[in-house]
Amino acid sequence: MNAAKASNIQIEFEDNDILAVLSGEHNQHLAQIEKSLDVTLDSFGNSIKISGAAKATKTARTVIENLYKRIHETCRDAGWDGIDQSMVDDALRWVVNGNHAEAVLAAESFETWKKKIVAKTKGQNDYLRLLRDNEVVFGLGPAGTGKTYMAVARAVEALKKREVERIILSRPAVEAGERLGFLPGDMKEKVDPYLRPLYDALYDMMPADKVDRMLASGEIEIAPLAFMRGRTLTSAHVIIDEAQNTTPVQMKMVLTRLGQNSHMVITGDLSQIDLPIAQPSGLAEAVKILNNIRGVGIIHLSGEDVVRHPVVARILQAYEVGQTKQNTQK
Repeated sequence: MNAAKASNIQIEFEDNDILAVLSGEHNQHLAQIEKSLDVTLDSFGNSIKISGAAKATKTARTVIENLYKRIHETCRDAGWDGIDQSMVDDALRWVVNGNHAEAVLAAESFETWKKKIVAKTKGQNDYLRLLRDNEVVFGLGPAGTGKTYMAVARAVEALKKREVERIILSRPAVEAGERLGFLPGDMKEKVDPYLRPLYDALYDMMPADKVDRMLASGEIEIAPLAFMRGRTLTSAHVIIDEAQNTTPVQMKMVLTRLGQNSHMVITGDLSQIDLPIAQPSGLAEAVKILNNIRGVGIIHLSGEDVVRHPVVARILQAYEVGQTKQNTQK
């Protein structure tokens, strides 16, 4: 390490109980921060000493202060007494991407039956705001950015608060050529494999028996995209997943199904189009045509918004850089 760029920072804390929660059992959370930022953290009494490169120590200080404030502001009063690895990852992600304590504590969130869903990145925070403020939202981005999960969270919150009467889940079944009649089973069994990520999110946010009851009653409806024609969807929160695989005709059709007191979220990844080569994507066309239309929100999430394993974010960022270079060379 270059000694001129080395730094030592000592932080004093008022509440040793919160500091213990922050540090984790056997200082596991501090070890996680050390590994992520390549710093050394020494905890003694009511203080933590941070040693390392100047920029890294400053980042570590902000991460630790953010975690301390978050525990103090949002958890302690409710009798909550622990954080997990994902919460530390969230704090690291926010700070590394240039956000500060105020932004973290003011992060947008949705209330579901089982948990509070909180934005984990600035991109997700912007996405959640769009979901609250617009009738139609396009969420684009690579896998792992939370575009589908957050869409389901908003739908579940709206149903929980009785802002809508039902949730409608749909997506194009490109792999089946939209010929669902040739697949075995009833309609639910035909499309279940295509909607698995949506089901996983529902069961993560709602008790299993409630999901099953609402599926049976129609409060949660599975509606294959091919069967949406001619309908008017009222008092509903509609999610169209994997929309990069819609044709322009299908996209226009589904967008014009929206009825009174309804919201629609269209999610997709334009780098993962499974349509025939000569077939344009309805999603790609829609985001061009509908840009700057009142009531329509469009967001492009990126590798910085990936909330899976950190290496997934690095892989996606590398692909984005590679794709940019290819486009520049063309």
